[in-house]
Amino acid sequence: MNLIQIAEQYRDNLLNDVIPFWLEHSIDEEFGGFFTCLDREGNVFDTDKFAWLQGRQVWTFAMLCNKLGKRDEWLKTAKHGADFMLRHGRDVNENWYFSLTREGRPLVQAYNIFSDCFAAMAFAQLGKATGNAEYNDVALRTFQSILSRFSQPKGSYSKAVPGTRPLKGLSLPMILSNLVLEVEHVLPRETVDSTIRECVRAVMEDFYDPETGLIMENVTPDGRLSDSFEGRLVSPGHSLESMWFLMDIAHRLGDEALMLKCKDIALRMLEFGWDTSFEGIFYFMDAKGRPPQQLEWDQKLWWVHHEAIVAMLKGYRYTGDERCLQWFHRLHNYTWRHFRDAEFGEWFGYLDRRGEVLLPLKGGKWKGCFHVPRSLFLSWKTLEEIAVSQTVTV
Repeated sequence: MNLIQIAEQYRDNLLNDVIPFWLEHSIDEEFGGFFTCLDREGNVFDTDKFAWLQGRQVWTFAMLCNKLGKRDEWLKTAKHGADFMLRHGRDVNENWYFSLTREGRPLVQAYNIFSDCFAAMAFAQLGKATGNAEYNDVALRTFQSILSRFSQPKGSYSKAVPGTRPLKGLSLPMILSNLVLEVEHVLPRETVDSTIRECVRAVMEDFYDPETGLIMENVTPDGRLSDSFEGRLVSPGHSLESMWFLMDIAHRLGDEALMLKCKDIALRMLEFGWDTSFEGIFYFMDAKGRPPQQLEWDQKLWWVHHEAIVAMLKGYRYTGDERCLQWFHRLHNYTWRHFRDAEFGEWFGYLDRRGEVLLPLKGGKWKGCFHVPRSLFLSWKTLEEIAVSQTVTV
């Protein structure tokens, strides 16, 4: 298939398979919000609701409205999830809980700042889609809260003993580099610019190790390596996702040096994380090749491969490096062959090392309506851009 045909494959799967799956099976008409614990056929196997997955699904449907036009069903679905979040999602300090019962009673405290991150994304996109000032205000206040917690994202919920081995994680500066662009329309310009600068600095100076060419998951507060389980941890998926976030920033800034560096790091992360025996990308790795702490280290996860596809397409779109296109085809073939469920729709989330389905669920505590539709949308549009640019060049 040529690139236009592949783009149509991504578009068709998004609009005629994945989105209809979530519309049919995930909406809780009785209590509001979304079910995310869905088995292979879409049956609900648990009714707990996880705040970050609620926010992610609101974002997905609001984003589609903003990018493809305001279909009534999409907008209704986004508002449905947002209303549940507004009624039940926050504690008295306006921090977002991690999980709730089906009815909306809090189950797990607001220990996880990523609930806040995806709430901010959700309400910013929905505010853009509707023009509703309340949604935009929620996004703004939530983003300001995230910035205030930047140095201690878990706050009082941290399990670490202070002072013994202080470490900071890649996850927050990584996600902020994307989140700040998602909520840009509700923020002062100086907040956008300063957040972008700090996120780029943190990822590329603190977490990037030039000696190995790897992005580390955890470093000391001053950006040094830590020879410990946590300090040697590498997550190829996180690294690849962060690189396409920063490629978008480099494109925005017209920073060619940053763009090329991000592309090269993404290629290095794929080479490092690729399973040469069974194909696919490892979930976790140890930077020094030692046994990882995570027992699930060799599983193949849906989101890792979807983010890798986006990173390679953006790398090729922005730089023309043929290695990115070669890797895209390799990832495309593996991902569509192993993760997509051609019988019941949507995509499997968890494979064992050999590429066999480990859990046949379509959603759960960690997988919801986000990585698959976002990747399909971005891949579709980026493939079209590449095809157009090649036509113009010819």
